[in-house]
Amino acid sequence: MKVSFKLNGKPVSTDVEPRTLLVELIREGFNLTGTHVGCDTSQCGACTVHVNGNAVKSCTMLAVQAQDCDVLTIEGLGADKLHPMQVAFSQCHGLQCGFCTPGMIMSSVALLKQNPNPTHDQIAEGLEGNICRCTGYVNIVKAVDQAAKEMQKTAVKV
Repeated sequence: MKVSFKLNGKPVSTDVEPRTLLVELIREGFNLTGTHVGCDTSQCGACTVHVNGNAVKSCTMLAVQAQDCDVLTIEGLGADKLHPMQVAFSQCHGLQCGFCTPGMIMSSVALLKQNPNPTHDQIAEGLEGNICRCTGYVNIVKAVDQAAKEMQKTAVKV
């Protein structure tokens, strides 16, 4: 099947098998390996991307469902310069091995789109669908909080 959509702001079109998952197309079809495959069951959040501005676990979405959509991956988020969320994750040590980081960042950006000034509890609740096995989440919550404050100061939007 032919599927056409915007990937990180650029129009793309390719043939896919009907059963191809969006994460497979992103990683293998377009060689964007920042989106990770963790559990293949949507439990870990490592594969999170934005589809039409919403956080989506791409391991459970078929590529053909992206038809005419806008898909944003971690590579597109910081294409020109690092997004404030990426900077905050680095500065606050919100990453360790880095495997969950792209999905965690994409989910965090979507969270701030819905709630630009979340409490620590709201951040923790907003990231419930993302698993990190290294950091213990304290620094991740700090990073999201720092990014929220920075984004409000500079009026950064995604």
